[in-house]
Amino acid sequence: MTTTETDAPAEWDAFFDDDETEDGVEFIPASGEGKPPHSEIDISSKEFWAQTSEERDKRFSQLRETDPVSWQRPVEDAVTPDPDDPGYWALVKHADIVKVSRDNETFISGQGVLFDMLPEIFLQMTQSFLAMDNPKHDKLRKLVASAFTPKQVRRLEAQIQLAAKEIVDSFASDPSGEIDFPERCGERLPERIFCDMFGIPEDMRKRTVRAAGDIVAWADPEYLAGRPADEVQVEAAAALHEIAEELINARKENPTEDLFSALMNAEIDGEKLDDFDIGAFFVLMSVAGTDTTKHTSAFTVRAFTHFRDQQEWLMEDFDGRIDGAIEEFVRYASPVMTFRRTAVVETELGGKTIVPGDKVVMFYPSGNQDTEVFTDPDRFDLSRSPNPHVGFGGGGVHFCLGNQLAKSALRELFRQLLTRLPDFEAGEPELLGTNFMRGVKRMPFRFTPETQA
Repeated sequence: MTTTETDAPAEWDAFFDDDETEDGVEFIPASGEGKPPHSEIDISSKEFWAQTSEERDKRFSQLRETDPVSWQRPVEDAVTPDPDDPGYWALVKHADIVKVSRDNETFISGQGVLFDMLPEIFLQMTQSFLAMDNPKHDKLRKLVASAFTPKQVRRLEAQIQLAAKEIVDSFASDPSGEIDFPERCGERLPERIFCDMFGIPEDMRKRTVRAAGDIVAWADPEYLAGRPADEVQVEAAAALHEIAEELINARKENPTEDLFSALMNAEIDGEKLDDFDIGAFFVLMSVAGTDTTKHTSAFTVRAFTHFRDQQEWLMEDFDGRIDGAIEEFVRYASPVMTFRRTAVVETELGGKTIVPGDKVVMFYPSGNQDTEVFTDPDRFDLSRSPNPHVGFGGGGVHFCLGNQLAKSALRELFRQLLTRLPDFEAGEPELLGTNFMRGVKRMPFRFTPETQA
């Protein structure tokens, strides 16, 4: 890896120096010209995002009823505030989210997927094919997907089963009968799966997990602890690339059966992934493969506490019902709350004219609460069918590549929890203050300890 690939802080102010993205799409700055006044139903304030999801959905519900494609002012907690940012279009209805997700010719991802128009160097370092458009997106995604061979998937499933058991083992006999769920369980399983999957040695795991946490540190003042959000993110991304470089070099000397070796050997039509692309995918997975599962599991144990009948229903036939139940876990939790696309073709959406350069933000929790699609959406209903939630995205080329891995982790974790600690109760969660991840920082989890033989 060259110095220019990791020396991101010096590049941080270089917002798209060229007039084209890497995929050849002209970059057109968003403009407020011709736009309506910013919506009076405001979903951009820090105050709004500090509320509970139930409180936020009251405002989403208003928008779904009265202004489903609304023009909103810029968010207050942007990573890199832009004084010239005119705002964005907010999509809160399921149908509009699905439409934009699947129309990759009109709405592109190559200019970033967060509210901010972030520097291209940062997108390349951290978001891999998530912030790419075709044809490069398809080529890179196919190469990555080809590394997940049937043998690799079987090995990962065995690792997930063992990890879930050992993590529950670590606290199931705790005589206090109480833990902080995210710290002792929710975050440990996906972090271990991630580290096992990439073959990260024990002496590098703390450094890896710490850097992965800093990637999303902008989302909450507690995690930032007074540090500048942009510097923290770039330093964390650079640290993860350095870790990836160390492991790639080690695999060149001594190939293994982990995902790093599989990615290095992946080949389609004579093309292979270069070291930087592998590093960028590693950074993407450090967040996408850990935080989403962590927070989904936390909201799910909380839901079981309030909907005991659903636990009873599931345990009547766990193996036969768990796959459908997981779809409801994801819909109910909606851990990823927002993703952005950028319009490159003039179009109409919800009666509004969208022009090239306009930012269009999809609000997944609102789509998953849309009463035109989901009956009684506030209810945690594991038998819900069909369940066309947008928790893994609304379809299209950017549908979550790791969805089966996440489902496997949730399946094995709840197999352990529901069979071994069936009377658990989750207390009131302390939420992450963010407009991106619906997250739980802390939450008490009480249970009857297992008796040791």
